[in-house]
Amino acid sequence: MKKMVGLINLDHEYHVFNELTYFRNSASLPFGGRYRMIDFTLSNMVNSNINEVAIFARNKYRSLLDHLGTGENWDLDRRNGGLFILPPDWNDPSDKSQGDLRFFHNNRDYFHRSQSEYVLISGSQFISNSDYKDAFTYHLEQEADVTLITTNVKELYPEHYPYFRVEADQNGRVTEITNDQHNSELFTGVYIINKNLLMRLVDECIAYDKDNFFICGVKNKLDDLKIQRYEHSGYSAFINSIESFFRQNMNLLDAKHYHDLFFGNHLIRTKVSSNPPVKYRKNSDVEHSLLANGCVVDGRVEGSILFRGVAVHTGATVKNSIIMQRCTIEEGVHLENVILDKDVHVSKGQKIIGSKEKPYVVAKRQVI
Repeated sequence: MKKMVGLINLDHEYHVFNELTYFRNSASLPFGGRYRMIDFTLSNMVNSNINEVAIFARNKYRSLLDHLGTGENWDLDRRNGGLFILPPDWNDPSDKSQGDLRFFHNNRDYFHRSQSEYVLISGSQFISNSDYKDAFTYHLEQEADVTLITTNVKELYPEHYPYFRVEADQNGRVTEITNDQHNSELFTGVYIINKNLLMRLVDECIAYDKDNFFICGVKNKLDDLKIQRYEHSGYSAFINSIESFFRQNMNLLDAKHYHDLFFGNHLIRTKVSSNPPVKYRKNSDVEHSLLANGCVVDGRVEGSILFRGVAVHTGATVKNSIIMQRCTIEEGVHLENVILDKDVHVSKGQKIIGSKEKPYVVAKRQVI
């Protein structure tokens, strides 16, 4: 039986979340009330029968280590295989590799030791509930060198602009990978590649002083490789900015979007918490919102997402906002179009109003 190993490459991710990524990389950014961005990629891999996953993490990964632990919440705490976090720890004085090629070069043993013949490579900023088993079957049937997972978006937003667009012929063979902003067929950053081919392309890229594996090893070799397209259908979101983070969180307040993402054929897994259920006190007034366990509400919450352990006191109003773990909203506070990072304390009577297009962001552990 053919097998795949998973690789989550965070080296070329967009880290333009301002205050939200001062102390963490984007993969560990909280999302959807109780999840982290990387939960979706990890869950999709595990749900695709991948039981060996490596992560290329270059910077600000302390929070990621804390969240992932041994990988037990994703069933990746295994004697054989499991979860491998590969930090930028390399000491080869003869090494001339650059960019993400340094990770491939300096962790060559990881790929050689793996018994899998194929590698599924992904980032963490494409959010979906996907099962890649069908894509893998398609890759094998087509005898492809590389299979790109794409998705067709109905409406283009600014977060879609940086992503490559894919053109393919009637047989699904990729003919062009472009930056054509009018093409709605987006490359998700997820692709399947034969492991031996991967290592050969890595060597070629390093030999010619390249610094980006996908662009130099795959995109620029369309004429030499058989590259197929496999289209993902269903809910998906690209998150690479504060605005897209805010918009895609708010989209989850639509019951259909929430159901499509979390109640598909597979579960999205995250770090288990032992917090109690939400406590609604006598003055609470909650409408059209997502509240995670551990919250205590005695004020008004409207059109908002509250992560675990948030306290909203009497007379406070939280409207169209994202409030992360363990924030405290004191009496008489009014928040509207606001993102509070973890452990923020908003003092009595404060009023903060942003806009839907430009939400007001407060960094973690601030007292206002």
